[in-house]
Amino acid sequence: MADQNQEIKLVIITGMSGAGKTVAVQSFEDLGFYCVDNLPPALLPKFLDLMKDATNGIQKVALVMDLRGREFFDSLFEALDKLGKEDWLEEHIVFLDAKDQKLVSRYKETRRSHPLAPEGLPLEGIKQERRILDELRGRAQRIIDTTELKPRQLRDKIVELYSEEQQDIFSVHTVSFGFKYGLPIDADLVFDVRFLPNPHYVEHMRPLTGLNSEVSSYVFKWSDTQKFLEKVTDLLQFMLPQYKKEGKTQLVIAIGCTGGQHRSVAIAEYLAKQFSTNYVTHVSHRDIEKRKGQ
Repeated sequence: MADQNQEIKLVIITGMSGAGKTVAVQSFEDLGFYCVDNLPPALLPKFLDLMKDATNGIQKVALVMDLRGREFFDSLFEALDKLGKEDWLEEHIVFLDAKDQKLVSRYKETRRSHPLAPEGLPLEGIKQERRILDELRGRAQRIIDTTELKPRQLRDKIVELYSEEQQDIFSVHTVSFGFKYGLPIDADLVFDVRFLPNPHYVEHMRPLTGLNSEVSSYVFKWSDTQKFLEKVTDLLQFMLPQYKKEGKTQLVIAIGCTGGQHRSVAIAEYLAKQFSTNYVTHVSHRDIEKRKGQ
């Protein structure tokens, strides 16, 4: 059986006919992926079950799925929805595209017929193919436009995006701030915790910060705080793998209270610790000193 402490990385390569899927799958093969061309989507769950139970140690798989299997796309969407719930699998869709004029030019150069218009003009097949693939394109985590790319450039781009080093780079940065000083301009997600009880109104805590154990204990002792942490942690546990799969290298989570000294600091520290096991985490406190002592 495959090592279940490691995720199997699955890349599904799809897109417009003539956009470079053959070059793409060869590039993934060069990166050490186990590659399969034209796997019918209906066979995807069975294929992955075999991969999961395999003893060959394969951890990276790239599959080409294109128009030749168009009647199975409903099966693909159903399979992807189910596979998204599996914690042993990291799934990623790459959609290759190019402008219609370029695709027509490529068909003319190779003197091939479009698979959807074997007796007609390539442009007719291209337009029909776009309609068929529209929903799949919308589900892709990465769309690569190959209009201006030569085969070697496409290879280099895929190596740049999917080399082992690139796949492992993803960090989570939690930052506390005070709303009275404005929102952090680089925040991806913002959570407002001003609804929680404020240590500022406990006189002896006023000059302290959320880094102080007495202040953090005060913030965390309330049922509203515990319910908030439970819900936001659950939300982030779902969202972080999605951002990573999309190709982001860093996610900035901003936690704001009134002055950025007590509540937001304690909660930013808590969230950074929660996700430090599975991600590279950083924590900073933008406004922690601005109200200190007031």
